Amino acid sequence: MTMINPQNNDSPWGSMGLATQAPQRDTSMGQADFLRLMTEQLKNQDPLKPLANTEFLGQLAQFSTVQGIEEMQSAMGAMASVMESDQTLRAAALVGRDALVQVDTVELAPGAGVKGEIGARSAGPIQVDIVDASGATVRRMTVQAGAAGATAWQWDGLAEDGSPAPAGRYSIRATAGGGEGGEGLDVRLAARVDSVSIEPSGLVLNLSGLGSHPLSAIRRLG
Repeated sequence: MTMINPQNNDSPWGSMGLATQAPQRDTSMGQADFLRLMTEQLKNQDPLKPLANTEFLGQLAQFSTVQGIEEMQSAMGAMASVMESDQTLRAAALVGRDALVQVDTVELAPGAGVKGEIGARSAGPIQVDIVDASGATVRRMTVQAGAAGATAWQWDGLAEDGSPAPAGRYSIRATAGGGEGGEGLDVRLAARVDSVSIEPSGLVLNLSGLGSHPLSAIRRLG
């Protein structure tokens, strides 16, 4: 059964039960409107009280300001379009490359390993623990740092008994001194860039096993 809106009987759409909306008026003021109002003001001014030079110059300055703002907005829009195109080209070049990012967890794929680096504070042994989701340590390694700075390391994906670790999420903890209670160190992992997302905040890299990270979080691209 069709419902008829009594408020729209005068409209052909009202007889069909569809309400019509009044067209919205554009209330913005452009350059032509500004110039026309200023011209009318000059034409209709009181001959005994003509517009002062300072007032006239002030209105001209306002007109120039409005025009300058509109031109600046147009230029900014063109610049934003160029930057977006540039980001798209940069994104296409990153897919398939290796990126190094500071993280402490990784999603291990079946039969895969992990490589990266540890930020050593000084020369000496570094203990690296691979911990599964239940909190159990599946592998413990010792890496020797020759000096302060980035120290390369890798995990072949094997547990302590030599068997492949099950696929899943693992935490990686690095401590200086090679023993319990040592100083925690930053861990950076390398992963392949599977795809790139162009977000309002910028480029976001989608890394295999490491999730999504902004371009600003990437330490190095290989």
